Amino acid sequence: MVPKVVFILGGPGAGKGTHCKKISKEFNFVHLSAGDLLREECARPDSEYGALIEEHIREGKIVPVDITCSLLERAIQESANKKFLIDGFPRNEDNLEGWNRRCAKNAQLLLVLYFNCPLEVCSSRCLRRGAGGSGRSDDNAESLHKRFHTYLSATQPIINRYKELNLVREIDSTQRINKVWSDVKKIFNELEAQGDFTYNN
Repeated sequence: MVPKVVFILGGPGAGKGTHCKKISKEFNFVHLSAGDLLREECARPDSEYGALIEEHIREGKIVPVDITCSLLERAIQESANKKFLIDGFPRNEDNLEGWNRRCAKNAQLLLVLYFNCPLEVCSSRCLRRGAGGSGRSDDNAESLHKRFHTYLSATQPIINRYKELNLVREIDSTQRINKVWSDVKKIFNELEAQGDFTYNN
């Protein structure tokens, strides 16, 4: 069966990871975080890309698309499941081009779930997460400034592109976490009712 994919987009700290965990548990999706895959690859002692990935993450830059796509392809191929949340991707035009070139023919994109959250709220959440010992090298004010610039200049146009294709479902993620989850759950219940992922693994 062709893997079914939902892209999860939004600013740093918008709640993507938190709700991906809930979606995974409730609807049996595999959560693939592009950032986590890159950080895991970076931590592998024998990785040929580790230093390059670390430099890009620290500088708030987007890692070359073929590296990210190769990690996503490997994770999808190695999974017995066929339903995937791809969190934090595609983040720019190059990511989108790379996905279309390498992966789109082998997967069905169901929708783009967009967590809309003002940058000041996102910043507060990330700094709180960093102070709580998140272990992420980019949960600091300097990296956040760079990440927000990248998000506004590179990722927002991708979200707008998918809106033109009528593939975006938008969530107000400034709401209380239970209300955000209720809105997310409604979208996935509708997908399920339409038969978009009626098989389980």
